[in-house]
Amino acid sequence: MPPPTTLVWFRQDLRLTDHPALHEAVKRGGPIVPVFIWSMEESGGWPRGAASRWWLHQSLLSLSKDLEARGSRLILRQGPAREQLQALAEESQASLVVWNRVYEPAHVLRDKEIMQRCEANGLEVRCFPGSLLHEPWEVQTAQGNPYQVFTPFWKACLQRPAPGPVLKAPTTWPTPSSWPQSCSLPDLQLEPSIPWADGFRTAWQPGEAGARQRLQTFLDGPIESYLEDRNRPGLMGTSRLSPHLHCGEISPRQIWHAITVTRAGKPAAWQQQADGFLREVYWREFAYHLLHHFPRTIDQPLREAFQRFPWRHDPRLLKAWQRGNTGYPIVDAGLRELWHTGWMHNRVRMIAASFLVKHLLIPWQEGARWFWDTLVDADLANNTLGWQWTAGCGADAAPYFRIFNPILQGKKFDPKGAYVKRWVPELARLPLAWLHEPWAAPKDILREAGVQIGQTYPAPVVDHAQARQAALAAFASLGS
Repeated sequence: MPPPTTLVWFRQDLRLTDHPALHEAVKRGGPIVPVFIWSMEESGGWPRGAASRWWLHQSLLSLSKDLEARGSRLILRQGPAREQLQALAEESQASLVVWNRVYEPAHVLRDKEIMQRCEANGLEVRCFPGSLLHEPWEVQTAQGNPYQVFTPFWKACLQRPAPGPVLKAPTTWPTPSSWPQSCSLPDLQLEPSIPWADGFRTAWQPGEAGARQRLQTFLDGPIESYLEDRNRPGLMGTSRLSPHLHCGEISPRQIWHAITVTRAGKPAAWQQQADGFLREVYWREFAYHLLHHFPRTIDQPLREAFQRFPWRHDPRLLKAWQRGNTGYPIVDAGLRELWHTGWMHNRVRMIAASFLVKHLLIPWQEGARWFWDTLVDADLANNTLGWQWTAGCGADAAPYFRIFNPILQGKKFDPKGAYVKRWVPELARLPLAWLHEPWAAPKDILREAGVQIGQTYPAPVVDHAQARQAALAAFASLGS
């Protein structure tokens, strides 16, 4: 009797290489039905934003082509996952469904329910680690508690066994004699109809092949000066792998092994740069571990004292920030880069986020929601950690009284003005001495550069010194 059919449920692992669930299905033998289920209502208040949906559409298209090249296909369904999996099992006579774990709180609860229902109906379920180097319950303090400070977390991870080998992509596998019904990709209506997505197409190559190429490009050059260049938004000094990692087009284990192989024979200076990059990979791990242990932090501060923080709700200032019209060039450049490409340089994310929560005193949740809708790498764990870190209310957070000066930050990290001139072109003719504080430039300098403060470029929405004092007073109101 031939082995029964296996359903492989793809989620945030849209790749064929290093895919433990797919590997298990191939090892088992028998027909394999790859499936993706689009179920917005199961996201627990955090359905994919527009930019992330655009990426998902392209990634699913790429995965479909990769499967077809192996004689298979991707079955697409819409609706509650438990109902669709049960229906697919009946249509394909499957006896097993396999998936790689996800860690968003709503999805964790959903998966537990699905597992119980499937097993109650005689459908076996097996799940696997595939998105992290270490599972959240594997790394704990000596007291058995989750880490809330990154450095000891990172050191504890380094003491663990090295990640296992990368699983090769299977070349072929058995297919069913008849395929279950499938939606078409356009039926899912993932691609936004608004024109701001046009810039994404020139900036990115979603899909597994694009992820591999992005990693190789990074290893061939930028990694050699990563520690120096990663904070310079005017340079291509970062890996830009974050959206590929979020959709699972590449695994952190692949990245870890690629760096380990490449570093063989490299000088100590190169290895130091590589270690700095791997440290950032572990920051991603840290974010997921925190999300697992503190699921309420997706919209509540980890430090409960911040529940009393006197935030302001100012739609006018929020819109100015969202559209890159604050009057502070480094902040505006970041928000405009985000709007055009679906991505923002990490150093500028910190500057822009700090400006929102400390200069404008607007709740960090507002910023988190905006990033969630506009980032192609919108990731609940990273987004939550980043915003709570900036607001001073999360794990290992920057102290609230650490308030970035956007003028000095611009001068320090965009010293030649390349980043601001690209994304705030109305200031491109302004001399570098005034580029990061154009309102302070002499009138004749502004006139020669074609800049009119308040007309061609906005005046600052707040005064830095006054905003800093207001932020410190707000923090002081929390007490000890």
